[in-house]
Amino acid sequence: MNGTPQDNKPGDTAGNPLRPMMWYWVLGLTLFALFQGFAGISANTPIAYSEFKQLLYAGKINEVQISDTSISGALKKDGLATVLPKEKVDTLKCSADGGCPFSTVRVNDPDLISDLEAEHVRYTGEARSEWMGTLLAWVFPVLLLVWLWSSMLKRGGGGMMAGGLFDIGKSKARVYVQSKTGVTFNDVAGIDEAKEELMEIVEFLKNPQRYRRLGGKIPKGVLIVGAPGTGKTLLAKALAGEAGVPFFSISGSEFVEMFVGVGAARVRDLFTQAEKSAPCIIFIDELDALGRARGVSGMAAGYNEQEQTLNQLLVEMDGFDTNKGVIILGATNRPEILDPALLRPGRFDRHIALDRPDLKGREKILEVHTRQVTLAPGIKLGDIAARTAGLAGADLANLVNEAALLAARRGKQAVDDKDFDEAADRVVAGLEKKTRVMNPMEKQTVAFHEAGHALTAEYRANADRVAKISIIPRGVAALGYTQQLPTEDRYLLKKTELLDRLDVFLGGRVAEEIVFGDMSTGAQNDLQMATDMARHMVTQYGMSERLGLATFEQASTSPLYPAGMGERLPYSERTAQGIDQEIEQLLSEAHERVRQTLVDRRPLLDALAQELLEHETVDRAALDRLAAQFDAGPPVRRVR
Repeated sequence: MNGTPQDNKPGDTAGNPLRPMMWYWVLGLTLFALFQGFAGISANTPIAYSEFKQLLYAGKINEVQISDTSISGALKKDGLATVLPKEKVDTLKCSADGGCPFSTVRVNDPDLISDLEAEHVRYTGEARSEWMGTLLAWVFPVLLLVWLWSSMLKRGGGGMMAGGLFDIGKSKARVYVQSKTGVTFNDVAGIDEAKEELMEIVEFLKNPQRYRRLGGKIPKGVLIVGAPGTGKTLLAKALAGEAGVPFFSISGSEFVEMFVGVGAARVRDLFTQAEKSAPCIIFIDELDALGRARGVSGMAAGYNEQEQTLNQLLVEMDGFDTNKGVIILGATNRPEILDPALLRPGRFDRHIALDRPDLKGREKILEVHTRQVTLAPGIKLGDIAARTAGLAGADLANLVNEAALLAARRGKQAVDDKDFDEAADRVVAGLEKKTRVMNPMEKQTVAFHEAGHALTAEYRANADRVAKISIIPRGVAALGYTQQLPTEDRYLLKKTELLDRLDVFLGGRVAEEIVFGDMSTGAQNDLQMATDMARHMVTQYGMSERLGLATFEQASTSPLYPAGMGERLPYSERTAQGIDQEIEQLLSEAHERVRQTLVDRRPLLDALAQELLEHETVDRAALDRLAAQFDAGPPVRRVR
């Protein structure tokens, strides 16, 4: 976050939390032992009771103080060596006036008083107070251990005493003001429709009378739904920056604790603070951690701390008036597991779905993230946006940062197109594995595999255009990849387009069969995607002439609530057998089409694979040159 919290700043945790805990306890127990030891230390030199009696009979004692447990007093310094050993005399702490203080443990001696009187020793009784010793030996150590425990929990960033024993039910929300959020709608791009929806919230907070005069009510809650990285949290922070009101930010997981009732107390406290600060915005990030549907947790009673916290949230949302200016924002990427009671009108009235940006949206997002980046002349963000289909806002931000780091590492003065191209490869395909050395046979297999993908895509009218082919290992398991760039954003696909994509998936596997007469494990992911696409064509899209228009799997009913994806609808074993046969037929027909394409263009396949073996990467220009040199057929007309 760009803002600075005003209160309840969470503690920092570094390393293993058990390590500081162990040292706290060692320190506490050591100090405990030292306190108890100091409590029993006397300023007088201790002597044995037998030595005390010898000194008494020798007339070496001036006076004594007698308590219930000890005898202390002063000895005459002169002549002590005749009674006590020299090493004992050396331990006595005698003062300048000749007195040597001593102490000894009192024993049951009935003749003590008579002996003192016989030797004319002045004696007094002493009722010694034990409160100081008790204080040093027990009270201070206990207080020290409590302090150490509290400090340990604060260092861990949570627990019952992290904010004090009596702050356990206090809300952990961080409060931001307009000047500290650092984000406005100018920093948000690619989601214009969502911004327009939220601008109405801003207008209400700035000018509520405009809506109240006609009897209108602003929605109590706005739920922002989208895939990770699409800008849900950023959009909420921008709303706070535009509205200029206090912004309470908290995660759904911060409500739920192991102590019963804590979550509900924090919900109550959050809404109490919000009403005092109205107009304001409450933002609950990761709402699914708090608002998970009740009764599906697996507990027999169907009741736990999370459900109690959710119940309190529902009550609070029903109990406050939006005309006071308190708006609730929630964000989640798992709306299908939210409790239906949260989604009904009167609570989260408005739902805003954030999809991955389209071509123009990606270009606008790149413009935002390249404001502080020095770009080389001639950089076209539109071309970069076209190469990054499917990336979300966070992915594009990472792409720009990676490109800037690559340019700085190479000592450049500006970020050029080559840096963006390599950064895109990193983000999409993974980090280049320069240390992964393949043997010549494996490298040749990968080269023909990727050449098969590329040529199949080139000679399919409905396939995306090939931009680059590489056999450089990247990521965890990718030994090579073929990059295709869509010419435009697509929202509907025809059967002919799906069949062409099916052919492209099988291009690598078929190329291996033609060239080597064998097959490798490198096509595993390709076969998985081809099988999934064929199954969807048969079971969800009604593209099987044999099975007709029926669907056999429950697909997503809404991009906002993708519940029940892949759930099998009831059908007979005969139908299941027919589905398997249709999938097998689609894959077999695609295999035969791809085989015919690559056999007819075998010289081009060999030339492309050889080019990959020599240079490891083949770009669009090199592919066009090879196609013009080895292929006599007409160019493919791409239908869009």
